[in-house]
Amino acid sequence: MFDIQIVSNEAGEATAVIVPITLWKEIASERETAYLPKSDAMRQRLQAALDRRSGLPFEDVVTKLGL
Repeated sequence: MFDIQIVSNEAGEATAVIVPITLWKEIASERETAYLPKSDAMRQRLQAALDRRSGLPFEDVVTKLGL
């Protein structure tokens, strides 16, 4: 699990949290995209993308790109 540290003031009240950068980046990434489903238009676009069945298999893309 993550090593999270709680910072307290003189009265013993929690005032801050120190988290590993990997966890912070994960939280920040989720916050950046959390607003997307709140918009009707964006929700429809996301659903259309999920429903889309066309495209190339990953292995074919890797081969075509020479990776």
